[in-house]
Amino acid sequence: MSIAIKAENISKAYQLGQIGTGTVSRDIERWVAKIRGKEDPFLKIGETNDRTQKGSSDIVWSLKDINFEIEQGDAVGIIGRNGAGKSTLLKLLSRVTSPTTGNFKVKGRIASLLEVGTGFHPELTGKENIYLNGAILGMRKHEIKRKFDEIVDFSGVERYVDTPVKRYSSGMYVRLAFAVAAHLESEILIVDEVLAVGDADFQKKCLGKMGEVSKGEGRTILFVSHNMSAVSTLCNKGLLMQNGNLIFDGNVVDTIRSYNNQNTLNNFESNEKDVNKPSIYKTELDNEELIKGHLNLKIYFKSPFEIDTPIIGVVVYNLMGVPVFGTNARIHSNEFNPLKIKQGYSELIINNLPLHTGSYKISLWLGDKTLDFEERLDIIYFDFVNTKVDSNAPDTNLIGSLNLIGKWKLYGL
Repeated sequence: MSIAIKAENISKAYQLGQIGTGTVSRDIERWVAKIRGKEDPFLKIGETNDRTQKGSSDIVWSLKDINFEIEQGDAVGIIGRNGAGKSTLLKLLSRVTSPTTGNFKVKGRIASLLEVGTGFHPELTGKENIYLNGAILGMRKHEIKRKFDEIVDFSGVERYVDTPVKRYSSGMYVRLAFAVAAHLESEILIVDEVLAVGDADFQKKCLGKMGEVSKGEGRTILFVSHNMSAVSTLCNKGLLMQNGNLIFDGNVVDTIRSYNNQNTLNNFESNEKDVNKPSIYKTELDNEELIKGHLNLKIYFKSPFEIDTPIIGVVVYNLMGVPVFGTNARIHSNEFNPLKIKQGYSELIINNLPLHTGSYKISLWLGDKTLDFEERLDIIYFDFVNTKVDSNAPDTNLIGSLNLIGKWKLYGL
């Protein structure tokens, strides 16, 4: 199969603060380097885009030496934490901005949906913007006209199609923008996290359309999302970004597994008070078991003195910070052996984890039979995909986090 997109040594540097080298001579030196086709001599020293640390350089590399190939017809999920460089990569591909170094080789026309309202003129009506977007993508008027009714029907804004889009709500904006990008005949469709603006039904409708576009029409899709369920359902391949670097490129299951490993904080920074009291210093979350639907978590602890039967507590939250469930060995153990130890680990196993598909975080607590020694808040993040629920069923958008199966019966009176 032919290559649709090839990235070769793509890097993107941004200068913080005032733009410019500071002197006329350096500006001239930069200009000479540019017309000779050489690298900018003042962008060679810079820092990785790591938001967790305070930097000292005015140059930040949002992307650094990115290389990958995407075949025609692939649906590729691009995942990673906030600030990893996902959106920057899509902007470079969409030619919103240019890479500092490297280049893309792209086969076919690109339709992009990067931000709400991208490519729309606020003073023009919905109808006029459909034709404008089509023209930007290189479509002829009769091609756009042939798809027009289908676009309007999908977007659900037929009543407002002759109204200037500046009067649209953000939901209407994104519905129309997605409909235009998905229905016009481009070979490559790029979608950023804008689908989060829409409601659950619209998101499901969009995912269905992207699946149809990829599998049915053989078009290439690049999809950025924090929703691992959507990524695993739609995509067959994945790219994992971290601090502007591409750290994994492979099938979507392995990419999500690597992402989960990245979000499990297995080593904690020690501080002085940890030396003087019992503390948790490492965790291990078994991602192979998590993919199967089971939670297998090991929590390691140490103490300057012997603890009489150390107790570990676990609380699982959704990403809104609402507790989903909690457990600890003091009240929920039937095989817990009492020990007097300074160092060890406690293992928690929950088979058939009763959660809906989504993202979750775990806080830990360490104590003994009477005392609380330490609490570690939000130290493990994980994404859970409930493979036992039919993703096409109408009841998969249930409210809440717990996946509790009830038995229903219907009687006539």
